[in-house]
Amino acid sequence: MHRMRTDVDDVAVHMPAPRIRERRAVEASGLVMAAVVLAAWLVGLALMVWLFVRAVRAADTGELGSGWTPTLVLACVLVLAGVVLATGLAQVAPGQARVVQFLGRYVGTVRTAGLRWVAPFTTKRMVSTRIRNHETAVLKVNDADGNPIDIACVVVWQVADTAQASFEVDEFVQFVAIQTEAAVRHIANSYPYDAHGDGQLSLRDNADEITEKLAAEIGARVASAGVTVIESRLTHLAYAPEIAQAMLRRQQASAIVAARQRIVEGAVGMVELALDRLAEHDVVDLDEERKATMVSNLLVVLCGDRDAQPVVNTGTLYQ
Repeated sequence: MHRMRTDVDDVAVHMPAPRIRERRAVEASGLVMAAVVLAAWLVGLALMVWLFVRAVRAADTGELGSGWTPTLVLACVLVLAGVVLATGLAQVAPGQARVVQFLGRYVGTVRTAGLRWVAPFTTKRMVSTRIRNHETAVLKVNDADGNPIDIACVVVWQVADTAQASFEVDEFVQFVAIQTEAAVRHIANSYPYDAHGDGQLSLRDNADEITEKLAAEIGARVASAGVTVIESRLTHLAYAPEIAQAMLRRQQASAIVAARQRIVEGAVGMVELALDRLAEHDVVDLDEERKATMVSNLLVVLCGDRDAQPVVNTGTLYQ
C-alpha cells in the first residue's frame, strides 16, 4: 500500500501505488505512412484495372493467356497492405494525447500533435491533457468547533500521466470531483471558521494558508490517477443560514469589544499626554484629587458614546 502524506495535521492519505506508468509509444510520421498507403492502393488498383482490361481483350480474341495469377495476387496484397497500414493512422490535436493499446495491453502514449502512425490493429484512446477547472457545489459541513458552515472551492488541474488516468481509475474526471469534495470536507473539519487565539489558523482569517493545505491534500488524493493540481481556491465560505444571525451578533460583539479596547487605550494615552504637558509647561499645579477629577472627566468625554454636556462651575473645584 502506497501512503501519500499531506501537511494537514500530518494526516496520511492512503492510495495504492500506481501499477503502470506512461511511456512513449513507437510512432512514425503519419504523413509519410499516409503516402505509403495511398501509393499501395493506387498501384494495387492500377494492377486490377490493367488485369480487367486485359481480360476483356482476351475474351474478345478468345486467348486468355498466362501469368495472370501472380499479378492478381500482387494487386490484392498491395490493397490489403494499404488497409492494414491505414489502421495505424491517428490524428492527435494540440493539448491531447492518444493512449495506445494492442489486444488490451498498454503499449505507449502518443503526445506529438498532428497525423501520426503507430502499430496496426491497435486501439487509440484520446485523453485530454489541457488544463481544466472543477468547482464544487456549496457543501454544508461542520468546522473544528462543530459549527455548520457552507463552503465551496475551485481546483485547477491537469492530466500529467495518461496511462494512470486511463487504467488506474474508472473515470478520472469523476474521481477528481469526488476526491476534491472529500478534501474540502476534511479541511473544513480541521479548522475553525474564526480564530479564538493568537497563532491559530482559521478558515476566514488565513485564506492563503488554508488554500495551500487544500491544494496539497487534493494533490495527494488524485496523484494515483496521474493528475496534478495546479491551484485551488475557496470560492464560498459562510456560516450556515440557521446560525448565521447568531454568529453575526457574536462577530458584532467581538468587534465592539475590540473597538472599545482601542478607544480606552487611546483615551488613556491622551490623558497621560495632557497631564505631562500641563506639568511640563507649569500651566497649573494639580494635586492628586484634582488629577483624579481631570482624568475622570477626560475619560468620560473621550470614551462616551454621546457628546458630553459641559457644566460650568462657578465656584471652586471642590464645590
